[in-house]
Amino acid sequence: MFFDVNSWYNDTILNLGGYLMSNTILRNENVSVTLKSLGGELTSIKDASGTEYLWQGNPDFWSGQAPVLFPIVGCLRNGTATIGNSKTCSFGRHGLARKLEFTLVSSSETCAVYSLKADDSTKEQYPYDFELQMIYELTDHGVKISHKVINHGDIVMPYCIGGHPAFNCPVYEGENFEDYIVEFEQPETAACAQLTDDGLINNNDRIPVLDHETVIPVKHSLFYKDALIFDQLKSRTVALKHKESGHGILVRFPDFDYLGVWSSANDGPFVALEPWSGTSTCSDEDDVFEHKRGVRFLEPGEHETLSFVIEIL
Repeated sequence: MFFDVNSWYNDTILNLGGYLMSNTILRNENVSVTLKSLGGELTSIKDASGTEYLWQGNPDFWSGQAPVLFPIVGCLRNGTATIGNSKTCSFGRHGLARKLEFTLVSSSETCAVYSLKADDSTKEQYPYDFELQMIYELTDHGVKISHKVINHGDIVMPYCIGGHPAFNCPVYEGENFEDYIVEFEQPETAACAQLTDDGLINNNDRIPVLDHETVIPVKHSLFYKDALIFDQLKSRTVALKHKESGHGILVRFPDFDYLGVWSSANDGPFVALEPWSGTSTCSDEDDVFEHKRGVRFLEPGEHETLSFVIEIL
């Protein structure tokens, strides 16, 4: 059952930089999750002991935490593309949702729903009457994150969507970054395309990362040329965990075709595990939005939901 948001005691209002940002806390006996209305995103994932697993956004390395990527993932060539035949869309990296204020429309002790609706400002960048609902539901030891995209307009709406949650690595004091591994559920053979200086994907330049293997030892040098982008995975589960004790985070992403694994090039003490429905513009693509790899289409009045789950190990 959902409660009226005006009376829900877990919702607190903060005045930051001239706008209101609300924080919502979800709890069960094993996990607590904090959410914020700016960007409609996660700001904390803690276990019952209070251990924090989500990266806390130290700006010395990377000020983000878990931005929502919509209606693009990554970058467009020169920041623009043709869309809807004769129209143009324009975005910075990862789209517009991550910098906008969502509305908390409903919440309970273990679930919250945030909504972002198109307005005149968003239509200047992305000419569609969209609604994006971010739905957070606690599981026994984690949180299910659902991205519900709604087309309120009268024309077909193309879009991409993705998550960008970053996790503390290491989790505990006394551990090292290199004590952790990224582990897939199935043996993988993967060569990851390299990113250009302007954030596009060069499919003609790939580096081998896995050869019938499940494990990538974590080291900072993996990320000196930006993210590892996996576009041909069999696995739909990935873990970031301590190689001996096994504690860490598991991400299940059955609805997403791509996965980014990233940390900052300045040796940031975190690793992001990022389920995506699409990617940056690729070297062998043109500048028509509808031609992008992984682009999804919503008919007028329709909606669809893509979800992934974060679990504490």
